[in-house]
Amino acid sequence: MMKEDKQNRQTNESKNDVTDQGMDRLTFLKRSTQLAGAVIGLSLADTLHPLKALAESGSSARQTNWNKPDLVFPVISDIHIQTSNDQNLKKFAETMDQLNRAAPRQDAFMMVGDLTDDGAIKEYDDLLAVYNAKKQADAVSLCAIGNHDYWNGLSVADAQNLFLEKTGMKSIYFHKVIKGYHFIVLGTEDGTTEGTFTVTQIAWLSEKLKLAHEDDSKKPIFVFHHQPIIGTIYGSEWGFTVNRDLFYDTLKPYPQVISFSGHTHYPLDDPRIIHQKDFTTIGTSTGAYLWLDAGRIQGEVPEGADVLNQALIVEVHNNKVLIKRRDIHNNDWTGEPFEISFPANKRNFKYTDARKDKQAPFFNRDAMLSVVDDKTTLTGLTVMLTQAKDNLLVHDYKIVAKNAGTREASKEYLAFSEFYKDPVPNPLMLNLDGLQPNTTYKIEVHALDAYGNESRESLKALGKTLDGVVKDVTITLSKNELLGVQDTIEVTVENARAPQSDWIGLYEVNEKPGELASIWWMYTQVTDGTCKFTYDPRYIGYPDRYKEGSTYKFVYFYGGGYDAVASTTFTIGSKAS
Repeated sequence: MMKEDKQNRQTNESKNDVTDQGMDRLTFLKRSTQLAGAVIGLSLADTLHPLKALAESGSSARQTNWNKPDLVFPVISDIHIQTSNDQNLKKFAETMDQLNRAAPRQDAFMMVGDLTDDGAIKEYDDLLAVYNAKKQADAVSLCAIGNHDYWNGLSVADAQNLFLEKTGMKSIYFHKVIKGYHFIVLGTEDGTTEGTFTVTQIAWLSEKLKLAHEDDSKKPIFVFHHQPIIGTIYGSEWGFTVNRDLFYDTLKPYPQVISFSGHTHYPLDDPRIIHQKDFTTIGTSTGAYLWLDAGRIQGEVPEGADVLNQALIVEVHNNKVLIKRRDIHNNDWTGEPFEISFPANKRNFKYTDARKDKQAPFFNRDAMLSVVDDKTTLTGLTVMLTQAKDNLLVHDYKIVAKNAGTREASKEYLAFSEFYKDPVPNPLMLNLDGLQPNTTYKIEVHALDAYGNESRESLKALGKTLDGVVKDVTITLSKNELLGVQDTIEVTVENARAPQSDWIGLYEVNEKPGELASIWWMYTQVTDGTCKFTYDPRYIGYPDRYKEGSTYKFVYFYGGGYDAVASTTFTIGSKAS
């Protein structure tokens, strides 16, 4: 999913145990600044934590061998097959291959929306060519419609009919019984990002839940819907608001419900991806690109986000449901399987808010922090630190950079531990931007886990920015007049920072970004302050707004919003001229 109105285009241990550094102290220090010939203020955590066991979230995660299950089905979502390239299609093919190896006897196969990026016929055809060639003959195909599947310029009714025609589903919401287990598949009813579930559909859901309960109240009921229910899982802030309470209250009497949702692209590695209160909810991640919490240095869509590819495998046993998390991109499992006991009883739920972990992360006593000399700029420092440890997951680092010479307000940052990477980088490098030139800063780092627990120990160091004059960000085009709407431009952005979900968008010259969706946009990649790319209008999201005789502007934004730092214009002339 796209999280804002530039929405309609998406451009182009095994997670290392931190005791296995792969880098000794001498090597670490050689790669970092030695202020006045030495690293000043280097702080080492002074104690080891008495943990009996550390949770691992990678290739060493144990997947228990249980007895043969009664029912097996994979769940994937947000595949986003595109017409502009075949990267996601290749990832989908690998997903099918891995799931077939990991679950050789599937009873069903579930795709929870956003099968396509734009709801295009070719996107459906490409996806289904792979799916039909690789699906298991006995697996019942189940598909929910997502918001992206409406983004083809068709009416709502025609977009739904295309989805049904291509996928073979009988309706955008439907009910099936597979081997005695009830599957209820819901469908968002238009292309709005947050999703729409009408009173009519929710009333239908109520009837099917009652039917399933009366059939066998001791069995799980599986419910699928693209957008999550706000206030449940990690990332559910991106869920639907209209009829949210009615939807929730309809599920509430049935603790045996397990509700699967996609849309967020939040990774399976975070323990909050599953939640229990009145019933069970779980997120399904993505097969396309990662999205994360706002407010971190790396941005909501960090560098390398398009590598992520994850899936679930659900096993139903006589008295439990196991949900296994698969890192397709790493060809391995991540974390222990989630286990839900049946018959369902709320008193036995273990993934509730009450489970909130109280154990804070910690730094080993040989942990280090320093500043990377060759990456220091006029307004930024790059720090390198040894990753902390936690019994579940180190999610973030809280960083404070305080001007060492004045009482000027401190600059504070949040940064992901990059737990979503395989392997997790250790040491971790982080760019601290927005500092003053020729200034010495005291830098202090604390670790935070997924539940906000903060490490007692911190790492400290000093760093100094370079002296000089700060240059403005500029955009230079290879030409300012195009020959027709198919002409391309070479674009160069200079003096840009290391990206933090920074992006460049195209608008009509008089339009205000944020009030109207961008005609085209992409996340930026910056090397040594420079971003270069070829703008190709074949991939614009709104071709009807891109015309000869009109003037347009490129706007460069810092962050995921509309903090514009540079712009430039061009005009489309006639191809004949």
